[in-house]
This record gives sequence, structure tokens and C-alpha cells, in this order.
Amino acid sequence: GRFADRTLPPDSRNEHLRALLRTYLATMHALGAETWLMHGSLLGWWWNRRIMPWDSDIDVQVTEPALKLLATHHNMSVHVRDEDVDVIVGNREYLLEINPHWKNTSYADKYNVIDGRWIDMKTGLYIDITSVRWNQSSPVPGTLYCKDRHHYLSRQIFPLRTSEFEGVPAKIPYAYQELLAEEYGTESLVQTVYRKEGHVFDKEKMEWV
Repeated sequence: GRFADRTLPPDSRNEHLRALLRTYLATMHALGAETWLMHGSLLGWWWNRRIMPWDSDIDVQVTEPALKLLATHHNMSVHVRDEDVDVIVGNREYLLEINPHWKNTSYADKYNVIDGRWIDMKTGLYIDITSVRWNQSSPVPGTLYCKDRHHYLSRQIFPLRTSEFEGVPAKIPYAYQELLAEEYGTESLVQTVYRKEGHVFDKEKMEWV
């Protein structure tokens, strides 16, 4: 890859993802960019406020004004953070990279559905950043969409709720349960066995094992 030449084992990967998330949320807060958990990361929040052990990246969304702020003033900026989370001790560098085609809002732009990434420059792990945009052509008022063809009603996203993820404050969509059921099915909210990856949710420990 561009920043790494090997795949991390699951345990180590999870700790690096945890640091990636914490630094991203802290930086977005400092920059004043509104962001929230989505997709698989929101599902991890649903279960135990943690990253799923089989996840290899993190998914977040931002508002269109936030994306414009990041693209205009902070694109390709490198952020040095002092980490002290489990396997990571010392300074780490993170790159905020915004897609040069971020202004193209068309579904036809299938090769640029991800608007930006927050990248660990040592491991190559990253956070996918996508922007929600108003769908002006929809007959339903308050319709939002992303270039990856996900559609939402504004009431499902806003107002954002304040919660916690991996031990730090994080925002989540207002109608989180409805959104998760739409994307993954209602079984994803109650099924405690994930056969594909061989994990079972331990209700006493509140974690996937």
C-alpha cells in the first residue's frame, strides 16, 4: 500500500483503529467540522460502543459545509498526535486527504464515492469520510444522499445525538436504530452470533469474543 507493506493482526489492528478514531474526532472537534459515526462503525456503537473486532476501517459522515471547510483549508494537512493507547505510545502522524473531486455530486462519479480519508501514515489504516448532501430533485422534502447511493431523511440524521465511542465523545444520527435496520436488517441488532468471522457476543462482558 501507499503507507504500509503488511497487514496487521486483528488485535493490533483494533488498537490502531482506536487511536485513529480518537485522533480524528479530536481533530474534527478542534477544526469545527461536524461529523458522526455511520455504517459499520455505528453498528459497533449499537452493540457496545466499540469498534467491531473484524472491522478494518471506520466509517463517518460529515455535513457538506464541513467537507468544504476541510477541502478548502485543511486538505493534505498532516496532524501529529501524542498517543498513549495500549500498543501505541509516542507521536503518530495522520493525513487528512480530501478527494479532488469532492465538488462532483453526481452518482455517475462511481470512482469517487469517498469524499475524504483520515489516514494513519505508519499503518495505512484509514477512516472513510463521506458527505451528506441535500437532494434537490427528490419529491420528498428533506431528503439527503451520499455519492455511494445511500439515501436518508433529514429527520433520521438530525439533530445529532451526543454519545461515547471507544471512550471518547462522539456524535451519532438521531434515528440510529431505524438507520441500522434499513442498512443491515433488524437481525443485525439482536443476532449475537456472527458466523462469517466466528465471533459471539458475550452479554456479561459486553464484547465480541
